[in-house]
Amino acid sequence: MQKVVVLLVVGFLGLGGVAAFLGMGGQTTEADLSASFDLAKGEAIYAQSCAACHGENLEGQADWRSPGANGRMPAPPHDETGHTWHHSDEVLFAYTKLGGTELMAQRGIDFDSGMPGFEGQLTDQEIWNVLAYIKSTWPEDVRARQAQNNQ
Repeated sequence: MQKVVVLLVVGFLGLGGVAAFLGMGGQTTEADLSASFDLAKGEAIYAQSCAACHGENLEGQADWRSPGANGRMPAPPHDETGHTWHHSDEVLFAYTKLGGTELMAQRGIDFDSGMPGFEGQLTDQEIWNVLAYIKSTWPEDVRARQAQNNQ
């Protein structure tokens, strides 16, 4: 049953209307690399707060597409081989700030996520810096495809 829920949530997050589902229609902030984001700070925060799970080189955990023994999905890669770039900046921001379990609980979905929320640990600006850093590592064509999700 947990595997079905995980697959449904992962599939749902991949759909185009996620921002509406999240109720974030009024927030238009994006981790646009041309904006005033500090990539060096984002990289440092990533190393301190994210690399333990998502890998020093954004490679993610082994077998990240299959639930682990605890039923949770392993941390996915944040490089171009993962699915991070399939999501809008709004979704990535909300998932990072609130964590997977809390974000889904706010929407009435029971989902046990290994992704913690960083609200209270990182400022919104620091989260955006991390997202901008992650995006800066992607090839141009991947950044262009991900940018389409922000429209």
